[in-house]
Amino acid sequence: FTMRIQDRQGRGPELLAAATDELVAAARKAHGLTSVFSPFTANTPQVFVDIDRVKTQKLGVPIQNVTETIETYFGSAYVNDFNLFGRTYHVTAQADMPFRKETADLARLRTRNATGEMVMLGSVVNFRDISGPDRVARYNLYPASELQGDTTPGTSSATAISVMKQLADQTLPSGFSYEWTDLSYQQVTGGNTGLYVFPICVLFVFLVLAAQYGSWSLPFAVILIVPMCLLAATLGVRIMGQDVNILTQIGFVVLVGLAAKNAILIVEFARDIELEGRDRLDAVIEACRLRLRPILMTSFAFILGVLPLVISSGSGSEMRQAVGVAVFFGMIGVTLFGLIFTPIFYMIVRNLADRQQGKKPATAK
Repeated sequence: FTMRIQDRQGRGPELLAAATDELVAAARKAHGLTSVFSPFTANTPQVFVDIDRVKTQKLGVPIQNVTETIETYFGSAYVNDFNLFGRTYHVTAQADMPFRKETADLARLRTRNATGEMVMLGSVVNFRDISGPDRVARYNLYPASELQGDTTPGTSSATAISVMKQLADQTLPSGFSYEWTDLSYQQVTGGNTGLYVFPICVLFVFLVLAAQYGSWSLPFAVILIVPMCLLAATLGVRIMGQDVNILTQIGFVVLVGLAAKNAILIVEFARDIELEGRDRLDAVIEACRLRLRPILMTSFAFILGVLPLVISSGSGSEMRQAVGVAVFFGMIGVTLFGLIFTPIFYMIVRNLADRQQGKKPATAK
């Protein structure tokens, strides 16, 4: 997760650093969070250049000349470009390194006054050593510090965001606030989209099957296997010590289609055999016998195909493992639960449908 601590009342970088350090200390003690840190510091050694405006006025030195001289010699100034031998070269004005290393070098610089005379900067500026932030960053117009952290295995990013919200509300003093950024911002603004995505996926599969079979009841024999495969995937994620993140949820969506595919192979064959006039139980048994080998072959081929994702290492392995673990264990659940429970669900759904329609279930003669 990534967040910004904002100084919304201009209380200064020292207090901003203190508030950030206090929040970091509290987050390091919280359960489920790890590697919490902030690169922001307010004690970097600096030299403060104080321009004596009274002296500059007496000597006739414009303030702009003083600042431009310091900027040019100790920073740099773009002059122009020139072409030579078919190449373009940039001309930059800057003091050589040995002449811009110390405060005394700055005092020896000269600038012109209003009459064209050269005046040493040491006569119009004062220097003092201070400490402050190495860089002044702003987030949404407010001075801000960056705070980053990670989660321990088994802790989701949503849980980490919730914990950090509570800690920030408890520890940040008055005048300071926080905002989320990067992927954390997308997750907070996106909300629990998974609560809507999964029902929509299941509903879409149900409507397609209802149109295919011309029945509102038969698709339930396929849909009922989906929660079992998601349960197997969730257990696998817990066993491997991972969290349910956005990549894991993508794997869940994939499993919805894979679980429905295997169940359709059995349900469709059982329905066709039953329409030929055979007993319902015999039709289910025959469908399982005919589709056992294709289901096992395709399922284990897919399981072995995602195994490299589960055991992957190196750069980006966390993302590959997140998808691979969910799909790997989910496909094991699809294979086992599908072969066992799909025939049972088919019998239950068909018998309930016949009972509602007032028909007597078909029996063998």
